[in-house]
Amino acid sequence: MPLVIAVAVLLAATLFYILFVRPQDLPVPDPVSPTLHLDERKAAIYENLRDLQFEYRVGKLSDADYAQTKLALQKELAVVLAETERISKGLPVADRKRQILEPEVVSLKVEADPSPVICPHCNARFTTPMRFCGSCGKEMAA
Repeated sequence: MPLVIAVAVLLAATLFYILFVRPQDLPVPDPVSPTLHLDERKAAIYENLRDLQFEYRVGKLSDADYAQTKLALQKELAVVLAETERISKGLPVADRKRQILEPEVVSLKVEADPSPVICPHCNARFTTPMRFCGSCGKEMAA
């Protein structure tokens, strides 16, 4: 019996909607952003960069792997940001599919610095001496 009542209520609600709600009474949907897919891709790249930095800090990645992966993600991010800028300015997008699917391949040379500066607090390595650590923010030893 409760099933019959539930079906009757559902049928009554459907009939009410069909007969009394006019299309012009419905709210106008928000316009879809032309850069929505690029914004989602940009957020995913930033998340990947954060994950990459975390894995590097805990020692899961070597310096060369970290540098190579970070460079690839930064290049992909640059393509996405350039595409977003082109669309927002209303410029024609030529070869968009080629730029996104076939990024430019650049050889990566990772050279070891003979005297890296190492933070005494978090062991982050830097090529130039700094007063404060760029990773943990604590004061570096003079």
